[in-house]
Amino acid sequence: MQLTVLVDNNTAIDKYYLGEPGLSFYIEDDSEKILFDCGYSDVCKINAERMGVDLSRITTLVFSHGHDDHTGGLAYLQTILPPAKIVAHPDTFREKRSNGKNAGSIFCTEELAEKYQLYLSREPQKVSDHLTFLGEIPKLNDFEPRIQFGEYKSPEGFVPDFVMEDSALVYEREDGIFIITGCSHAGICNIIAYAKNLFQKPILGIIGGFHLKEVNERTKQVIGYLETLGATELYPCHCTSFAVRAAIHQKIPCREVSSGMKITW
Repeated sequence: MQLTVLVDNNTAIDKYYLGEPGLSFYIEDDSEKILFDCGYSDVCKINAERMGVDLSRITTLVFSHGHDDHTGGLAYLQTILPPAKIVAHPDTFREKRSNGKNAGSIFCTEELAEKYQLYLSREPQKVSDHLTFLGEIPKLNDFEPRIQFGEYKSPEGFVPDFVMEDSALVYEREDGIFIITGCSHAGICNIIAYAKNLFQKPILGIIGGFHLKEVNERTKQVIGYLETLGATELYPCHCTSFAVRAAIHQKIPCREVSSGMKITW
């Protein structure tokens, strides 16, 4: 499997790609071409063109959750993407707002169903031979409570949004698993524990947003948990602050992430 970072908050020296506060990964698993999230704007499209990634060959779109920094780029890809599959939690495309402004996908489920094949599930589902979408993540520890982020529209009106649709991908091979996250609103350790329970294999690596901004008590407990895993490849990015990445790196070596980076597993 090869993963290419199409969008991240960071850019790298001598790699002339754009960055933005969003995330998008292009994943190749044998014949499957998977787009995991699509950033906030047209940066995904621009970077893909510069990197020589042909998004017209995408077979599956996977969305980690419904926030606009992960779904917004889809508006700029409509003329490029084929009628591929969309894999996501069923609540991903509901209307969201934060501080009175839109915070979710501009496309609703019904609109997407006109072009794409929707595979929306709270349960784990296979995306390719080696990749599995985890579905809804249960709470498995006492230090990562769900935190409200804005509101979502329900039949009763707007209600507090705890981003219950937040999910992740798992790449499985014989010796262990790699976890690919979007923002980890579910809690990065909850995601890891759920993946371990499902696959009964060691964690080899993790890439994606950990949604940690400060080095507080929660972050310290997350780092303590990560230390127990023995994972050799950690790539915290996107919504993980420099202070948190530095704190993790003091205990476990972290790798840098930037638009244009490629990882092969």
